[in-house]
Amino acid sequence: MPSLLTAVTVSDLLHQLGDIPPDRVRLQPPPGTATEADVLAVHSREDRLCELVDGVLVEKTMGYYESYIAATLIRLLGNFVVAHDLGIVAGADGMLRLAPGLVRIPDVSFVSWEKLPGRRLPRQAIPDLVPDLAVEVLSEGNTPREMARKLDEYFALGVRLVWLVNPMTESTEVYISRHESTVLDKSATLEGGVILPGFTLLLSALFPASSL
Repeated sequence: MPSLLTAVTVSDLLHQLGDIPPDRVRLQPPPGTATEADVLAVHSREDRLCELVDGVLVEKTMGYYESYIAATLIRLLGNFVVAHDLGIVAGADGMLRLAPGLVRIPDVSFVSWEKLPGRRLPRQAIPDLVPDLAVEVLSEGNTPREMARKLDEYFALGVRLVWLVNPMTESTEVYISRHESTVLDKSATLEGGVILPGFTLLLSALFPASSL
C-alpha cells in the first residue's frame, strides 16, 4: 500500500488518499502520525468516525439518505444471517483493523462464524478482523479513486465480496474479485452468492420511489 513518505505536498496527500475532498482530512494529529488511539479519541470526543490510512485520519461522511439505505440493508441482511445462523452483521460504526495501521469502516459488514473462534463476538473497539462481505454506500464526498483504493485493500486482505451501493444512480456494483464486477440497476435482484447462499434482495427495496 502507498506510503505517506511519497507525499510532498497537500495535493500529493489528497491524491494518495484517493483524491478525496480536503475537508475530510484531519490535521490533528499531523498527517502521517495518527494512530488507532486517535481514531478512538475523535470518536469519543466528537462522535465522528474516522478511518486510519497511512497515518492519516480520514473522516467518513454519510448523509441521512445514505444512512437509511445502510440501515435497511443491515436489517434485511441481519435477519437472513440470524435465521440461517451464518455469522454477524455490523453497521457504519463498526471499525475494523484490516492490517496494521489500516482501519476501515464499511457501512455494512458481514463476518462468518468461521472467522470467529468459538463464535465469540469481538469486544475490542477496533477488532483485528477482515469481513467476508463489505458494503460501501457511496456519499457525495466519495471519489472513484478512493473507492478503487478501498477495493484494492479489501480484496488484497481477504474480503471475498464487496457491494458498492450508489444512491445517486440507484444502482449497486457487485464485486466478486478486484477486477470482476457486475452493475445492477434498481429493478435487479441482489444475491449473496457463495458468501451468503440463498440471500436475495430486490434492489427497489433500498431505493424507495418516494425519496426526495
